[in-house]
Amino acid sequence: MTFSISGKCERTGMFGVAITTSSICVGSRCPHARAGVGAVATQNITDPSLATLVLDQLQAGDDAATAINKVVKDRDNIEYRQLTAVDTEGRTAHFTGKEILGIHSVAEGENCVAAGNLLSGPEIPAAMVDAFNRDSSAHLAERLLGALESGVAAGGEAGPTHSAALVVADKMPFKLVDLRVDWDDDDPVLKLRHLWTGYEPQMLDYLNRAINPTAAPSYGVAGDP
Repeated sequence: MTFSISGKCERTGMFGVAITTSSICVGSRCPHARAGVGAVATQNITDPSLATLVLDQLQAGDDAATAINKVVKDRDNIEYRQLTAVDTEGRTAHFTGKEILGIHSVAEGENCVAAGNLLSGPEIPAAMVDAFNRDSSAHLAERLLGALESGVAAGGEAGPTHSAALVVADKMPFKLVDLRVDWDDDDPVLKLRHLWTGYEPQMLDYLNRAINPTAAPSYGVAGDP
């Protein structure tokens, strides 16, 4: 009931995840990225804590495959989980348990890994990887979102999706991009595109408000010069 792509920008070192699913509020559970460390997606019957554990292993120096292998080993209920990860060197890894729902598949590419379950067909992740690597000069958020859109265009899930999310971590402990469509009856990925289109021109202004308020533009509210 979910498909996602986790990736690294080889130019900037940013990490991020784009994801969509049939259930509510996917952004609150499934996409995870940590500046200077990596990106992880945890999906299917989701345990969000697995992403933190994998990121902690990456931060301790493990590569993506070692981190996932350590986290899944002998863990209760792990056969219901699907995990992907990308590390600081752009290496990728994944785990898909034996109890994953429906048609499921994974595709790994340069600096990215895509995975899904309850898919309309097994080719969806490969289409996402191809789209991600089409233009490495684009912002990571754009590459991830474009890959998610390509997954939708290739057939997406077997049923309707209702939520979508896009996260990107750069140099700060907070996310540079953290956009969510928690519920939409029609097309959550299209709504996510609208959010990114509106947010991108303001992205660095919000960053400046955090690190250098004197360089940030006015807030545009009453009383703000």
